[in-house]
Amino acid sequence: MTTVVYVPRDSSAVSLGADAVVDAIRTETASRKLDVKIVRNGSRGMFSHEPMVEVATSAGRIAYGPVTANDVASLFDTNFLDGREHRLRLGVAEEIPWLKSQTRLTFARVGVTDPRSLDDFIEHGGYRGLKRAIELGADNVVAEVTKSGLRGRGGAGFPTGIKWKTAADAPARPKYVVCNADEGDSGTYSDRMIMEGDPFVLIEGMTIAALAVGATQGYIYLRSEYPHARRALIETIATAYSNGYLGANILGTGKSFELEIRLGAGAYICGEETAMLESIEGRRGMVRFKPPVPAIEGLFGKPTVINNVVSFATVPIIIERGAEFFRDFGVGNSRGTIPFQLAGNAKRPGLIETSMGVTLRNIVHEYGGGTASGRPVRAVQVGGPLGAYFADSMLDVPMDFESIAARGGILGHGGIVVFDETVDMARMARYAMEFCAIESCGKCTPCRIGSTRGIEVIDDIVNRRRPRENLEVLRDLCDTMKYGSLCALGGLTPLPVLSALKYFPEDFGLAANDVDFIGADLTISTTGAGSTHAIEQR
Repeated sequence: MTTVVYVPRDSSAVSLGADAVVDAIRTETASRKLDVKIVRNGSRGMFSHEPMVEVATSAGRIAYGPVTANDVASLFDTNFLDGREHRLRLGVAEEIPWLKSQTRLTFARVGVTDPRSLDDFIEHGGYRGLKRAIELGADNVVAEVTKSGLRGRGGAGFPTGIKWKTAADAPARPKYVVCNADEGDSGTYSDRMIMEGDPFVLIEGMTIAALAVGATQGYIYLRSEYPHARRALIETIATAYSNGYLGANILGTGKSFELEIRLGAGAYICGEETAMLESIEGRRGMVRFKPPVPAIEGLFGKPTVINNVVSFATVPIIIERGAEFFRDFGVGNSRGTIPFQLAGNAKRPGLIETSMGVTLRNIVHEYGGGTASGRPVRAVQVGGPLGAYFADSMLDVPMDFESIAARGGILGHGGIVVFDETVDMARMARYAMEFCAIESCGKCTPCRIGSTRGIEVIDDIVNRRRPRENLEVLRDLCDTMKYGSLCALGGLTPLPVLSALKYFPEDFGLAANDVDFIGADLTISTTGAGSTHAIEQR
């Protein structure tokens, strides 16, 4: 009998030597004359054990990891093809506590299937959502997405159903569906893992959106730093076309949907939806004024649905299993599951998909195991480089949109970066201003000039040059950036700066009573100016 061995082709595993492991397995199977089929799956997201090799046995898929090329011979010596004991044996993959405790809906196939095999995708439930969407009809699909409570997983948390309904009701033609795959936030990689580990589900979600709003053309705006994802998408888009899932007559419905990839050039600002549209249209990526919103006047001036990869990838399971199924997960107005991506100084970094409402402490300490250095956790940044810093004493905050906003933060793309006690928070605050200055598109003065002046003011505070006076200047400057910037790049840069000042004043040479004014400035509005809900950043 042929034994199936799974080795990830995810770029994280490849960076850790997965290709060399495959070569070693092929060498061993050839020399031992064994009948082995190697399947290149995605990563399950447990990066502390990558490359993680799995072997299909009668007891299930037995995992071993982290495996290096030098470990392969000893695996064969101990008959790992039968799931036998070895120092790297982790047990049945689905029973590993780190994985078993998760609720994987969007990422159910990632790490399980061959991501470039249409047959494997369909065998594991793929395209059921699209077929049900065809049965339901456009209006009912939009209604299901709305009832599910799905909010954009790209950063702003805007209700997906409202966005789709707006585009569906817009009279102009043609209409477009655009996937924002410019995943530029630090510590985030869920979009990449979908595109590399289950790309067909992104295609399926975008096709459902197109049928729901009446769009005929779609684009995936992909960051150029993702070559593995690009290759996976090129191959799977071609397969979808040749099998009737894309093109002029989708599954015999007479509906058409064309899908193309557009590469970005590495500009962080092009993660903002209107700057991304400018880039797709061939111009320099600069933020547009709103209104009109893209759902009414977007790409080439036509109605456009814009969501990120995880948002589109979540739609098929909502349509297949119903809105109520999805709403059963989560809390309050934050429904469903969300992939949290743990990075930085974490002992067990990786992707954790679970219901919204889990605490940050659970993610950092239970899943992450604390710091990789073994030192105490001092700060955790949530929501990318524009997110607030939380002290270790604040980690009991539930991870949902409202709870994070109430504590002066943003959930963003679900990225979580851990820092131990050696971090200099004054340097991190300065970095936020410097990042904004470098990445600003330059269209609005508060962002372009405010961030440059912010660097100078923070330097003055740290170097004890009129610190109290400069604190007042910094407060005013942050207010101007928060309420006067055109998009979230300038509008959210004050969050990491002010949270670092509020919770770690000693790193700036200040006392706690020097920064009492910051409390109100860390409140995140859910409507109106400065709202992350009003601005889709990534």
